[in-house]
Amino acid sequence: MRWIERALACAALAALPAAAQQSPAAPSAHFVVVLDAAHGGTDPGGRLAGGQAEKAATLALSVRLRSLLAARGIAVVTTRESDTTLDPNSRAAIANHAKAQVCLSLHVSESGSGVHLFVSSLAPAQSSLFLPWKTAQAALVTRSLALAGALNASLQHAGLNVTLGRTSLPGLDSMTCPAVAVELAPERAQDGTVTAEPDDADYRAKAAAALAAAVLEFRLEPRQP
Repeated sequence: MRWIERALACAALAALPAAAQQSPAAPSAHFVVVLDAAHGGTDPGGRLAGGQAEKAATLALSVRLRSLLAARGIAVVTTRESDTTLDPNSRAAIANHAKAQVCLSLHVSESGSGVHLFVSSLAPAQSSLFLPWKTAQAALVTRSLALAGALNASLQHAGLNVTLGRTSLPGLDSMTCPAVAVELAPERAQDGTVTAEPDDADYRAKAAAALAAAVLEFRLEPRQP
């Protein structure tokens, strides 16, 4: 009665916990990335040297990055696809509703150089069933720091200057997934001369490619309990 033996074996396998059936290093089949283009609508943000509004530059970066991730089989949710107004709570709600594994909040700036990466300044806290809205990110800070590390390595490998920091951001602090604010500043030579502005298509493509590579690498990292 080999069919009975096979049926019993399948039943026993199904009874095992999901974690026991999956290799620790295997990526989740449900891996969602949220791209949050800062500003939009009635909030134009700052102005770049060429006159473009920050809200347009962040949306262009989001569109580029979404295309790169989707081409690699990553599910992508965007907080906005057009020139719409969103408050920080709405942005966090979109990311949390999507049950995202990664959220990148995309910004541009005329200050500094290269790419600035910011993780929430909240102190790490234990995860719980109900996370306080304004400090939900505290339970994910350790994973967010790991995400920032992956982004940093990939951006530097692409030859981009990277600045790391911690700050309080209302949208980021309410997210229940690893989240990093990415700010694209002008590319500068060693003497400080600007060699590429954040609205430069080639520069934006270079940064987006490095960010996409980092997300793919982060996807393969073992999850922390």
